[in-house]
Amino acid sequence: MRAIASTLLIASGLLFSACATTPSASGSQAAEYDVILRGGTVYDGSGGEPFVSDVAIRGDSLAAIGDLREARGRTEVDARGLAVAPGFINMLSWATESLLVDGRSQSDLRQGVTLEVFGEGSSMGPLNAAMKKEMIDEQGDLKFEVKWTTLGEYLEHLERRGISPNVASFVGATTVRIHEVGYADRAPSPEELERMRALVRQAMEEGALGVGSSLIYAPAAYAKTDELIALSKVAAGHGGMYITHLRSEGGRLLEALDEALTIGREAGLPVEIYHLKAAGRANWGKLDAAIARIEQARRDGLRVTTDMYPYTAAATGLDAAMPPWVQEGGQKAWEERLKDPAVRQRVVREMETPSTTWENFFLAAGSPENILLTGFKSEALKPLKGKTLAEVAKSRGKSPAETAIDLVIEDGSRISTVYFLMSEENVRRQLGLPWMSFCSDMASVAAEGVFLKSSIHPRAYGSFARVIGHYARDEKVLSLQEAIRRLTSLPAGNLRLERRGQLKVGHFADVVLFDAATVKDLATYDKPHQYATGVRHVFVNGVQVLRNGEHTGATPGRVVRGPAWKGAR
Repeated sequence: MRAIASTLLIASGLLFSACATTPSASGSQAAEYDVILRGGTVYDGSGGEPFVSDVAIRGDSLAAIGDLREARGRTEVDARGLAVAPGFINMLSWATESLLVDGRSQSDLRQGVTLEVFGEGSSMGPLNAAMKKEMIDEQGDLKFEVKWTTLGEYLEHLERRGISPNVASFVGATTVRIHEVGYADRAPSPEELERMRALVRQAMEEGALGVGSSLIYAPAAYAKTDELIALSKVAAGHGGMYITHLRSEGGRLLEALDEALTIGREAGLPVEIYHLKAAGRANWGKLDAAIARIEQARRDGLRVTTDMYPYTAAATGLDAAMPPWVQEGGQKAWEERLKDPAVRQRVVREMETPSTTWENFFLAAGSPENILLTGFKSEALKPLKGKTLAEVAKSRGKSPAETAIDLVIEDGSRISTVYFLMSEENVRRQLGLPWMSFCSDMASVAAEGVFLKSSIHPRAYGSFARVIGHYARDEKVLSLQEAIRRLTSLPAGNLRLERRGQLKVGHFADVVLFDAATVKDLATYDKPHQYATGVRHVFVNGVQVLRNGEHTGATPGRVVRGPAWKGAR
């Protein structure tokens, strides 16, 4: 790869001046910039061929790209032999709480992520008094005050506290449902639905990117298609997107995909499918049909895109192993029901019986050996982190289903869980899709302090480095310039973000410099708290947050708002 990089440097030398977007300084007065990145191999995010060039930053923006030999920078970075790319966009981030505790965003930043996108079904606002209390009562290792009410106030709270990456969010369909309906398994009344729509409208005006749903979980699973269309119509009127964790990624994958496409058509807005997958061995063969449906919808004029994480295991909770009906009413009601012997017997039976009425990850994993327990609230249960459900069940002398029930009751939480569900062949197939962007579907954490109290899916530390290093460089499943396009300009365009996603003069200076020959994910399921390597420098809004692979302590991250926010920058 070093030889390839050297060849690019030589071959692209002819393009150096041709690719300049600002003339080089001449005469006695040389141009001066805040930062000049010297002689890197520029992957501008368009997917086009890379070229060797200087890149200059002034303030928070890119000021020049081209031959800047006669210009000066207050700070100059030797980028020779390094790839220079736009900052990466994490299309599904759960850094909502981790950034409140540690704003440095270490696990993602060290992979080049400069924008965290929140809102998979649940968002950090709008909240009512009961929701605020619940957010505090259910905190585990991460402790924080809830000083906001609306989604916009939460995002501004993050920015004021100081964060290294930029942040953006969808408004959660689940969140507005809980706000008005609570955890009841019923349709909202017309008055409740109108209030839910008003909450979506307010969030869109505060800068939300659209409406996000997550339909396998209670109480999101209680929402019918017409409810989601009604909410999405509000987002559509404000230039937003509908983004969804499908109602099924397994037995009813195709039907669930059809529902998402129907919502997009009926509401008149683009659709993105979160972490596209065919979950469970029995469903692996459905991926081609799902892809065909998406491509047909795109040909028919519906804007449909997807994202993914590059692993064969998913991560969620033990709630995905139990039927939604038992979870009605929220965490405490769920626990109380599970204590009833008759209910317990029914839940065990349904967990162990195939069904098309709910998404059963207990069976989709194929075996309790494929269910890894990673995070507990209870100090007494923390020694179980990193063990499989099969191991814990054996040590307790109970069935895996009964053990799962006991653990939820004992821990008072859904328990963070990794399920091995997908095939490597399908992962590689998806990586080749031109409309596929990428996500971690995890918090952005640090390999220190409170974060070490729990295990975690390795995708928290490795998703983006794995795309570039393992799949692009080593496996050649996609080219490096295509991988970068789908980490940058593709999601930025899908989200209708202005001045982000490409290296262009006038765009915000979110820039990552990495060694394409050495970038690598190191996190494993056994040892997940390991930073990726190979990313050397990262700039966010023109400020260097990573220097020679180490955090600078800078927190220049901003709220990135959707198209409905009139004051967007």
